[in-house]
Amino acid sequence: MYADTQPADLDAVGGLDPWAPFRVSGTEARLRLLRNLRDRALPVMLHSPGCAAVTTAIWSLDPLQQRLTFNAHADPVRLARLVEADDVVALAYDEAVKVQFPVHGLVLVHGAAGSALQCALPAELYRFQRRNAYRVRPPEQQVPLARLHHPSIPDRELALRIVDLSIGGCALWLPADEPPLQAGTRLGQIQLELGPETRFAAAATLKHVTSMAGKPGGPADGGTRLGCEWRLLDSGAERALQRWIDQAQRRSRLLSLG
Repeated sequence: MYADTQPADLDAVGGLDPWAPFRVSGTEARLRLLRNLRDRALPVMLHSPGCAAVTTAIWSLDPLQQRLTFNAHADPVRLARLVEADDVVALAYDEAVKVQFPVHGLVLVHGAAGSALQCALPAELYRFQRRNAYRVRPPEQQVPLARLHHPSIPDRELALRIVDLSIGGCALWLPADEPPLQAGTRLGQIQLELGPETRFAAAATLKHVTSMAGKPGGPADGGTRLGCEWRLLDSGAERALQRWIDQAQRRSRLLSLG
């Protein structure tokens, strides 16, 4: 199990459950969160240690039959590997909240309308507040970039616009004409260019993928928002990033004062 994605057992010494503050108590409260994910078609990542992650969405939930159904539009090989996995975890992001629950009894079912993934309705569900770090949107006159090689196509170099930044991660915009990326992908060496005097390298994990097609304020040609979490940020890079964030905060305060 992942130490940071699976609930821990009761502490053997103190008898306290460290996950208790994040656990959603009550069936109705859990159903409300799941219905919100379904009604808004928010991406849900299903993943397991050693298996390829699959990004899907909740299709339906049936409290009477205690079943939860996901879309199954991913590659059949990836779906098969996921169904065969022992430990599967579901992760979804709703603005500043991360919703997480263990997936039990995952099966791939086929019908006249297509295929779907089904599992038991979760009896355990956890809710975490995200983005504790201050996030900064670059000024409109600047176009900071993140340069990296596409994980699936190493020869293809990407130059992605940075949407926002924090000491914990960043959001990138992937144009619609670029090959897609899957949540859970590890991004190796990313070269961040925040300005002429602020450039550094970092490694990150792609935590969530959000389509911008039809979203208010989104790019006219759609594209995808990539939410990334830093995995390796050395002391020099961290200092450079923190200095850039501090400067951005000062500029924001000055502008608010007119």
